[in-house]
Parts: sequence; structure tokens; C-alpha cells
Amino acid sequence: MITKRIIPCLDVKNGRVVKGVNFEGLSDVASPVELAEYYSSCGADELVFYDITASAEGRALFTDILTETARRVFIPLTVGGGINTVADFDRVLKCGADKVSVNSGAIRNPQLVYEAAKIYGDQCVVLSADIKRVDGVFRVFSKGGRENTGMEAISWIKSCVDNGAGEIVVNSIDTDGVKQGFDIEMLKAVSDAVNVPVIASGGAGKIEDFLTLFKALPKVDAGLAASIFHFGEVKIADLKAEMAKAGIPTRL
Repeated sequence: MITKRIIPCLDVKNGRVVKGVNFEGLSDVASPVELAEYYSSCGADELVFYDITASAEGRALFTDILTETARRVFIPLTVGGGINTVADFDRVLKCGADKVSVNSGAIRNPQLVYEAAKIYGDQCVVLSADIKRVDGVFRVFSKGGRENTGMEAISWIKSCVDNGAGEIVVNSIDTDGVKQGFDIEMLKAVSDAVNVPVIASGGAGKIEDFLTLFKALPKVDAGLAASIFHFGEVKIADLKAEMAKAGIPTRL
């Protein structure tokens, strides 16, 4: 059976890891390079590295920190933020990323997913979808969760998978940073709709939230979180030990 992955997320702004609630009120956490190195050494299966203001500020993702991070970690690294062209994919991959996460860039240019998958392979293209309920409908948001695109989320995600997205990160804006558990309803809707790996993001507050996620939704492949790992509220080794105890396949 495929093991479930535990993935810390580094949201980077101005060269520092930050964390907020519902995508707002950011506070400084640590150096991304040091934090990535720490997670690499203590059992994380992968890392996600987001330059969270690159899209909103209309600039390219910074590469010096990324290059140094990739040099020091030995687990798969997914990188996103300001990915708008195939050239951006190329630049990030040359800095040492294993996969590239695209969000606002794919909303602006739906062909981007197809073009990147054709060149680098589906396994390299990760669609990151920021989703929020609006009048009971799952809607796609862009620019770091700031802007409602008006698009219905499930059909948007399906079209991106059809175009070659090999993995989906589902970011629930409704539960982000609130620490009351993952958005099971939203994640079920996505994982029922696609046949590629789905990563759950937004809402983890304790070990039990991951156990609930993987038991309720066996099709979800990974759980992603930020602040609970950054602030030591949940240690990855403890989480994985509890997953193993609960019969959830994990890499110890």
C-alpha cells in the first residue's frame, strides 16, 4: 500500500518563513533554509516552498534562497509562487526543485499546465488550488487567496488534470490556520473527481486531525501543514508513530 506523506509547508515572504490565519495577518517564523534542513532531517516526506507574495506583487520567485534550500535538503521539494510561464518552470527546476506548483499563473493562462506537462512530464506539474465556499459553492481564488475568480473549483481542477497536472494541493481558505481540522467535505469532492494524488492543506491543529483525514478519505495521499510544525505543536516523528499505530501506512 502506498504510504501517506507528511509535508511541511514553508510560506516565504521577503526571505523569511511566515504564517497567518485565513491567509491574513502574517507573522515571522524562521529562515527557510534552516527550517527546510530541520524538516529534512526529522522525517518529513516532502517539502512545499511557496513565495506567497510573488503573484500579488507581480514578480518572479526569488531563486537564491531556493537554490540554497535545495542544496541542503534530500527529500522532494515542490516550489510555487509567481509561476506564470514555462520559463518560470525551467528556472525553478534548475534551482533544484523537483516539482513546480502553479496557481494564479494557470488561472491566467490555462494552457500553462498543458505546456509544462508536455515538456517536463505530468509528475512535475502540481496544481495548487485555493478554494473557499461562496454562497455554498466551492470557488477558486487567486493571488494568494485574495481574489475570487468566480470559477467553480471542482470543474476547474478536473480540467487542469485533463491538461496534465499530476498532483493537486487543495488549500481550504475556510480552514487555513484555524486548527480545527482539515476540510473533509471539500477534500472528498476533489478526490472523488480526479485520479491523481491529492494533498490536503489548511486546518491541521493536532495529530488527530491527520488520523481523521486519512481514515475518512483513504484516497487523499498527503497531509500538508505549516504552523503546527513550525511552532513545535506537532512533531513529525510523533505524528508518524500515531499513524502507524492507527494502521495508516507511513514511512517511519
